[in-house]
Amino acid sequence: MTSESRSSDAATAEVWNLPNVLTMVRVVLVPVFAVLLWQDSTAARVAALVVFLVAAYTDRLDGQIARSRGIVTNFGKIADPFADKLLTGTAMVMLSIIDSGLMPWWATIAILVREIGITVLRFVMVRRGVVMPASKGGKLKTVLQIVFISLMLLTVALADLAFGDVLRIIAFVIMLAALAVTVVTGVDYCWKAWQSARSGGAAAAAPDAH
Repeated sequence: MTSESRSSDAATAEVWNLPNVLTMVRVVLVPVFAVLLWQDSTAARVAALVVFLVAAYTDRLDGQIARSRGIVTNFGKIADPFADKLLTGTAMVMLSIIDSGLMPWWATIAILVREIGITVLRFVMVRRGVVMPASKGGKLKTVLQIVFISLMLLTVALADLAFGDVLRIIAFVIMLAALAVTVVTGVDYCWKAWQSARSGGAAAAAPDAH
């Protein structure tokens, strides 16, 4: 076997491991989720919520597997955060379209600008050999986003809930908390990227970076 063939096989093996497959499944579930949520029926929107929760769980699962097995790949470093942003970003945009009173456009735009900006920053830093690890704030941000989106999806799916107004308020408050953490962690990532660029040092790799 030539060195070129061995290199090709290694690259293929790097992509096709369980954490990366779960990441790709999450990407595939995004359009399924979007189509279901767009349907104006209780059954379809409940199904959309279920798909969203399953997709969100794959994020936690692939991180656990990657940590336990020591599987860290360049593909995973880029694809995992991209899949996360695609899922939550699609959910927020569609919620704003369906009910902008529940999910205001200003909040969706603010969160998306941060997420897209940090994703681009990660690509730039990876090209420079610097992988920015997940911070506790970044993980908290992800959890808060999943929680408020799930509550909003439940509110949209079951609009006639007896406690619907209370649920809307709870979801909105958690959304504000998520927005605050999202902005603060975004500033923190920019600061760390600037420090890394100045020092020329590379941060430790993180399989579940957010």
